[in-house]
Amino acid sequence: MKHAILQGKQVSRAFIQGGVRNTVLDRVDVEVYEKDFTIIMGSSGAGKSTLLYALSGMDAITEGSVWYKGKEISHLKEKEMAKLRAEEFGFVFQQTHLVNNLTLRENVAVAGYVSKKSGTDTIDERTDKLLEQMGVKEAADRLPSRVSGGEAQRAAIARAVIGEPGLLFADEPTGALNKAHSAEVLNLLTALNNAGQSILMVTHDLRAAVRGNRILYLEDGKVMDGLTLPPYAEAEEKERESRVSEWLSGLQW
Repeated sequence: MKHAILQGKQVSRAFIQGGVRNTVLDRVDVEVYEKDFTIIMGSSGAGKSTLLYALSGMDAITEGSVWYKGKEISHLKEKEMAKLRAEEFGFVFQQTHLVNNLTLRENVAVAGYVSKKSGTDTIDERTDKLLEQMGVKEAADRLPSRVSGGEAQRAAIARAVIGEPGLLFADEPTGALNKAHSAEVLNLLTALNNAGQSILMVTHDLRAAVRGNRILYLEDGKVMDGLTLPPYAEAEEKERESRVSEWLSGLQW
């Protein structure tokens, strides 16, 4: 039986604009299971990224609660939440947000030091190992401005997992990449998940979505449906794309 590592219970997020209440998330119930590759899909404006930020504590919720490993985290003080994010969560965004005046190696290592899970020597060793695993070892001593978008995003993934997070959050990680670089990033995320990394990813791209073993469909701030798939296998990708595409069509995506 699968164990829920993250739970959102009746999660709502509303904004007041011009005196009018705009509800982006409407009493969402969601569970993310340990070692799953969970995908959040939906049309533009459905609340996908807002849900990701709400579940990760990057954005405050209006109502409801969020639980991580059996502990409610939605009402933690900011200092406690920052500590939790540094120690337990990893983040990959559409833009890499790498520090421009640090090399790729330094960007990754600094994140390891912040997590405080290991000593300096261990972090340095793990940094080099991850950069090699991500295929950017040769570019490790270059600044972000001196590498390709794909190399920068792969370094950003290394930075996100250097602290061995319990859960990796990814918000459109291939959105700014071409097809070839997107495939490289998706292959890395798939490999991480195969090694046991729990991942929650927002995407609008079918090719990215099929990497997940569970897809949640969000519409008007509500989870409307879900699809469970077997673990990803490249040889079955076309069949998998057809199945997901047919399911999405039924939801009028």
